[in-house]
Amino acid sequence: MRKYLFGTGIISALTSGMSLLRGLRGDAPFTWRQALAWLSWGITLALSIGTIVDTYRAGRGKLAAPDSPVSGKEQKLMKRRYDA
Repeated sequence: MRKYLFGTGIISALTSGMSLLRGLRGDAPFTWRQALAWLSWGITLALSIGTIVDTYRAGRGKLAAPDSPVSGKEQKLMKRRYDA
């Protein structure tokens, strides 16, 4: 499970989320730029979680969606799971 939680996508999403939270502490009003930054953060987090789910499913022998980064690597991931 730690190989999923400590992936670079999740770590970068969490650190950018923490910096966005720090930006809210100031007295500056909420602007459209901050809204776009939060939207971008949400998309990044969703994509990294989606990649984790696809990798997990591919490692269990299920096919990944064609637009997934692990598409076509299902056999390799499944073999790695059973060899380890």
